[in-house]
Amino acid sequence: MSFFRVYRDGKPAKTPHFLKWNAAGAKDGELVFVAGHPGRTNRLNTHAELVAMRDEALPFRMEQIYRGEAVLEAWAARDRENRRRATGAITGIRNGRKAVGARLEGLLDAGFMKRKAEAETELKESFFVSGNDEADKAFDRIAAAEKEGAEIGMRGRLLSEGNGFGTSLFGIARTLLRAAEERPKPNRERLREFQDAGKVSLELDLFSDEPIYRDMETEKMASALTVLCGKLGADDPLVAKIMAGKAPRERSEELVAGTLLTDVGLRRKIYEGGKEALAGVQDPMLELAKLVDPEARELRKRFEAIDETVKQAHEKISAARFALEGDSNYPDATSSLRLAYGVVKGYREGSTEVPSATTLGGLFARSELQGHVSPFQLPTTWAGMEKKIQSDTPFNFVCTADITGGNSGSPVVNKAGELVGLIFDGNQDNLKLGFGYQSGNGRAVSVHSGGMLETLDKIYGAKRLLEEITH
Repeated sequence: MSFFRVYRDGKPAKTPHFLKWNAAGAKDGELVFVAGHPGRTNRLNTHAELVAMRDEALPFRMEQIYRGEAVLEAWAARDRENRRRATGAITGIRNGRKAVGARLEGLLDAGFMKRKAEAETELKESFFVSGNDEADKAFDRIAAAEKEGAEIGMRGRLLSEGNGFGTSLFGIARTLLRAAEERPKPNRERLREFQDAGKVSLELDLFSDEPIYRDMETEKMASALTVLCGKLGADDPLVAKIMAGKAPRERSEELVAGTLLTDVGLRRKIYEGGKEALAGVQDPMLELAKLVDPEARELRKRFEAIDETVKQAHEKISAARFALEGDSNYPDATSSLRLAYGVVKGYREGSTEVPSATTLGGLFARSELQGHVSPFQLPTTWAGMEKKIQSDTPFNFVCTADITGGNSGSPVVNKAGELVGLIFDGNQDNLKLGFGYQSGNGRAVSVHSGGMLETLDKIYGAKRLLEEITH
């Protein structure tokens, strides 16, 4: 968590509307509410869409994740500095593995997929009875679109989405190349990411001074090129041109060592200078982007046409569904503000009963039991602090609130509107609920308000901040 002091006219702003902090926090069985911006759910996806995700998109993503984690772990194990450089990327990959793996497991649940198919059949029959032929046919249009997407899916993932190259340097090169092409066009004719609405975020990413480590990028690109050759075939005409007669590692070393795009100033010069500036730079990564872009653009165009077909079909289904069911079903999450509710409640994991809350004392005990090694080591600021804290203070708790990715940082409040926690995760079963909510073991995970106060006091010594929070 972070705290910010907001000033107005040089003085701390007066903010009469705020969530009062409840030091006691949430208790087992208590009703709680979560306000946040859940990113995306797929509960209204058709059976055909879920099958495509189960059989194509998610397995490919998991394969990517496992390979990426193995490559970076092997590289990090060679050297202490390698480990420092790769730690953030490895953490991100592991988070992705947890989330994508849980989603795939959810779709591999034969019972869930059967219920989804049966519910869809029932809905189609309702449309037929109500005479809504357009909505009924929409399912077939989606199925046909998914079939077309599967036919170009692998080339699309590797070439259009850039997964066949594995390095941020290729992404930078592609952005610069396309910026020169797109920016002179009228706004509405540009690719989405180059339209005025996305200008600030695009430029923040493009001109970020975050370090780019060539040795690590070489490892990542060599691995991605190996996959590119394996999936599309080394004799594929475009793949052969990409590899230029070299093996993946040799080609990766050549491209990463030769590019000048680590220079933020040069990136800005090319971006602002457009086609003329681009033509004046000889760079192997830019040349690679130019080589790939014609087919990548064509694949993207086809995918966008497929997406539009699916979107229009869903509009027909949604309108017919609303006519039949009214507002008894709410729409999928789209990052808009939502209020969820639930109960603080433990769950069962196999033969283990998981309590609704953990404690600070349990945190230290867990770290010691595991030998204080990754991922159980505590920050250095926490070392030796177990004697200072109140060991039975709640640290994290779980509740049944319906959340998904994007809810992290959402406040959890009690029925009095008091802050009792902050959402930061979901357990494995919660991650499956994006395809369909059902009561069970899915839980939202929050840090407890009492645990936050105890650590601010005993570990961080933030006495002045604590005084403001509690008075």
